[in-house]
Amino acid sequence: MRRLALLLTLTVAVQAQQPMGTVATHDALVSGGLEVHAERAVLVSNASITAYDHPAPIDLARGGQVLVCATSQFHLLRSGTGPSLLFALDRGAFELRTPSEPQDVILTPDLRFTFTTQGPLDLSLRVTPNGDTCVDNAGPNAPTLQLADVFSSATYRLLPGQHVLFEHGSLHEVVDRETSSCGCPAPVEPVAIAAATPGEPTTSSTAAAQHPFPAAVSQGLAPATLPDNSPPAGEKHTQVSAILAVGGNQPDSLTAAPPATAAAATVSTTPPPSPPGAHDIFHAIGHFFKKLFHPASDKPNP
Repeated sequence: MRRLALLLTLTVAVQAQQPMGTVATHDALVSGGLEVHAERAVLVSNASITAYDHPAPIDLARGGQVLVCATSQFHLLRSGTGPSLLFALDRGAFELRTPSEPQDVILTPDLRFTFTTQGPLDLSLRVTPNGDTCVDNAGPNAPTLQLADVFSSATYRLLPGQHVLFEHGSLHEVVDRETSSCGCPAPVEPVAIAAATPGEPTTSSTAAAQHPFPAAVSQGLAPATLPDNSPPAGEKHTQVSAILAVGGNQPDSLTAAPPATAAAATVSTTPPPSPPGAHDIFHAIGHFFKKLFHPASDKPNP
């Protein structure tokens, strides 16, 4: 009975716990403490979100949104008490727009962000494979952030409206006038490319098959695949060949015939005519041997 009562107490406590937010299951791979209703995952605790080939918006229960950029890996956990949250980025980028809370925390593989003042967050954060960390704390009323190196005692104070780059994730290597975007790359409009089949119109799915995730790869969010020797999906290689014909009246000239079609082309195998005077030479040789072995046959008849 005591064990059953404890289990019921824990169940009620979990049911009473407010969700942190929701995300569409077709936008990201979601794991951790969650409940799935229709096509949305309700994030209850310790949630891990990996966006697919497009950004995955997380609607926060406390108000606001986290936009996890394409192919990025992100974690959402509770921090302290109340609606405060911990936003952690393993790789890639995210954009955070929400009113800040006193116990909010932001983590990257190298840095820890805490809040010294409060305000509306419009924060873009990106971590590249080599550790470069781009932070854009946009807005004149944005909160002031205190950054700490998780491996040392180094700190940095990030003011409202400040846009910086920490090279290799180091607080000692700061580009304080960074101009590149720290958030999700802008969507790329499909470009006109050759159709998979002649006469077939090019569609966005055809373009995606030939050029997957161009923005994510160019911005360092997704690894570039090494090209192989096979042609891209849907592309056909056409081989054109030509036959060289020999002119009968001009043995020293070569003329190019039209390109070969699908049917097998025939090539004339008739040998060229004998050079002039060949018949006379063979006739003279035959007459010589006849005169040598049958001298009487050459005598004139009486």
